[in-house]
Amino acid sequence: ISIWPTMNSNTENYREMLEGGGLLPDYTTYNAFSEKGREIYWKQMKEELFSGGFDAWWCDSTEPFSGPDWNGAKKREEKERFELVGEEHKKYLGPDRANLYALWHAKGIFYNQRKETEEKRVLNLTRSGYPSIQKYGTILWSGDICATWDTFRKQITEGINMGLSGMPYWTMDIGGFFTVHENWRHRGCFCDKDSTPKWFWQGDYEEGVEDFGYRELYVRWFQAGAFLPVFRSHGTDTPREIWHFGKPGECFYDALADMIKMRYRLMPYLYSTAGQVWLNDDTMMRSLLFDFPMDAESYRISGEFMCGKSLLVCPVTEPMYYERNSVSIRYTGKWPCYLPKGSNWYDFYTGEKYEGGKSLLRPAPLGEIPVFVKEGSIIPMESGLSYACEQVKSSLELHIYPGRDTELAYYEDSGEGYGYEQGDYQVIQITWTEKERKLHIGSANKKYAQSMAGRKCVAILGDRKREFLYSGQETELAF
Repeated sequence: ISIWPTMNSNTENYREMLEGGGLLPDYTTYNAFSEKGREIYWKQMKEELFSGGFDAWWCDSTEPFSGPDWNGAKKREEKERFELVGEEHKKYLGPDRANLYALWHAKGIFYNQRKETEEKRVLNLTRSGYPSIQKYGTILWSGDICATWDTFRKQITEGINMGLSGMPYWTMDIGGFFTVHENWRHRGCFCDKDSTPKWFWQGDYEEGVEDFGYRELYVRWFQAGAFLPVFRSHGTDTPREIWHFGKPGECFYDALADMIKMRYRLMPYLYSTAGQVWLNDDTMMRSLLFDFPMDAESYRISGEFMCGKSLLVCPVTEPMYYERNSVSIRYTGKWPCYLPKGSNWYDFYTGEKYEGGKSLLRPAPLGEIPVFVKEGSIIPMESGLSYACEQVKSSLELHIYPGRDTELAYYEDSGEGYGYEQGDYQVIQITWTEKERKLHIGSANKKYAQSMAGRKCVAILGDRKREFLYSGQETELAF
């Protein structure tokens, strides 16, 4: 649920905060730097929201004084924007605290919710941040962006930079927040009666989802989003639910449905990758230079990224089927992908193997995003999973991509709460020995609701499959 740090003066919450001395001098924004202010803010969150079942927060406007810049038909120069917003902050915070508000806001929510209960993990989607905010159960997103191909392309680079900055959980508004530009009657956010031009409303698609050009952009954005740490669609002006993109059997609908299924198939891999964030201060959306530092070409790649250490994602960031206004274009068919040196690579869809250190043109039909698996990887996948904590009866799949010895640290915990901080988790070591062609699954000493122990499993190597029941004891399979 969206919550803001500002208060309406005609409310009981406001009066309580004012009487408790918890407001900044603007008499609108609560003082997140004050312990008393943070306590009152949580008290109000608990009474109205947490006790009613809301368990995840979307902390918007956490700058918190960005308002002076959100007006006018033309975007101001960066220096003017900096000075305009900076002067507003100086009135109430001072330069030593101007950038720290979101950090203290998140810190207050994190510790106060944990005082309430350790059984529910804190999740805070915050619009702004500062170094070390990742300690407080936060996800950052890139704000109110526009629906254009250029914006989408730049989002990939922004996400890579966030990972390089130490922020493991980052996301974006899939499809862009603003989709229209001149068609002000289609504006969302209760602005459909305001005809004044606004510099930030710069989308390319005046008819939104009715435009096949937007549908293609949205599908490609959605495909990239499925491999982000957090998979999230959000925006205004036009609906984004899958049924607005056609019906089953139609290209746009099927492309979206396939990526939703793919996200849930990859859940064991993603959760194990997230486990490495906790265990080893790792990150999920990775620059190529993290994993291929000896490849100078990888330093120049800003439109591809690693999802964990095994999946290379090459988003399609140009139209292949439609320009805006549903204008059909000649299908270009293939997308350039660079495969880093130091490994060979398998096509995720076809299994075809390629040499690293080279570029290739990969067919990119609407229903596929070019993804490659690093040689020497084990990718755990589900089948039939439709939500994260569902317990399915189908087999857990272990996909082996041979070529070198490898190891997967398969991470498990309760899926909720903070027991893992006291060691209530386990890592099952799964190894592949290339010379002996053997898969070894280590022992499991704990059992959780979705544990691998006690499940039917299937190890898959190319077209060969080995089915087995994993009891929690060491298991070895020969291929």
